[in-house]
Amino acid sequence: MTVTRRDAMMLAAAASAVAGNAGPVQALSIGPIAPDDEAGWARIAALYPSMAGPVTQLEHGYWGNMALQVAETHKAIVERLNRETSIYARRAMRKDQEVVKARAAQAMGVQPEEIGFCRNAAEALQALISQFQGVAEGDAILWSDSDYETSHHAMRSLASSRRATPVMVNLPRAPTRENVIAAYAEAIRKTPRLKFVLLTHGTHKSGMVVPVAEIAALAKAAGAMVLVDCAQSFRMRPFVIPDFGADFVVLNFHKWVGAPVGVAGFWIRPGAAPMIAAAAAEPDAKPENVQAKVHQGTLDYAPQLTLPAALDFQEQMLPIPMKLARLQYLRNRWVKPLRGLSGLEIMLGDDPATFGAITSFRIAGHTSTADNIAITDTLFNRYRIMTVHRLGLADGGCVRVTPGLFTRAQDCDLLVAALKDLVPQIAR
Repeated sequence: MTVTRRDAMMLAAAASAVAGNAGPVQALSIGPIAPDDEAGWARIAALYPSMAGPVTQLEHGYWGNMALQVAETHKAIVERLNRETSIYARRAMRKDQEVVKARAAQAMGVQPEEIGFCRNAAEALQALISQFQGVAEGDAILWSDSDYETSHHAMRSLASSRRATPVMVNLPRAPTRENVIAAYAEAIRKTPRLKFVLLTHGTHKSGMVVPVAEIAALAKAAGAMVLVDCAQSFRMRPFVIPDFGADFVVLNFHKWVGAPVGVAGFWIRPGAAPMIAAAAAEPDAKPENVQAKVHQGTLDYAPQLTLPAALDFQEQMLPIPMKLARLQYLRNRWVKPLRGLSGLEIMLGDDPATFGAITSFRIAGHTSTADNIAITDTLFNRYRIMTVHRLGLADGGCVRVTPGLFTRAQDCDLLVAALKDLVPQIAR
């Protein structure tokens, strides 16, 4: 089934039936908003649950808020599932799920038969890595310290089970597009029999946006297949899945799409599906069956069924370039005043190609997990600012800051004031 942008509104209308004719997301007249237009972005904020309260929320990288009208659609779907149970699930839901899949594929820039659903990106990463069939004894697999921690474990497990050579690349401490590409290029050049490479587009640790298309091309030229994790970048940055030139891609819908928690997706390049074994619970699946790579069983269907409403809202209200410009503006609002503060390391530079919403920091002498938990606790308890510690980088832990679409500029100013107060007290 080929889905184009011209099909989007028809899909949205069809999807309204999923919520019992709750109706598709309605277009609102807000129009383009400049990154620094606080009044304009306050109008966007009014479309979401109120964030007013005693805590400044700067940890929006875990999952995103549903817009109010998306939450209403989700509520209607939950009520329908609770009311009709198996009558709906066994008699009508499969047709609605096909509509959802077509809508998701359209947003990803691929075809419905090429994608599958899962609960989160980590679930798909575990399946695609552990079930990869293209590596044997003496072959090599490669990943980096910036990839998701559970993916590290999956890659090591794959290497152990297949008696393959595990290679982990430590990305540069001050990453740029050029030195990150160079680090991967050197590792690929030095690794014979390389068969499988994991890349992360938007890292959840430092916030680095990795030039995966260039690196994927190097890996594929060396004979490897490539898996890309874009859980933190999908619908924050303007791209479609084929742009990467990868074989497999994993993403989340509950981060920057604003769907309910519990819905993510994965894509397999046409012809590559047989390289991933079916899940153990799918012994009769055909090799080209993409969904069979992750067995779903009975799950909370409401997040998947709500996805078209979330996509419609984002496309109508928050075009990706406008969204990215706002998030980068907020990131710069706290980063730039803190550049050069003694004892504080901002972990990314200012090339807009290398960051989105996320940027992390370190305080000198504080690189352990315990150190960074203590810093986030202090920011929360003393300054009432929510951040999160991250671990797994080769040179130590850090603290992640992630503004959201309705974060106010003054929220970032509060972080600046807090760190100017805190850093001199504890840096060593």
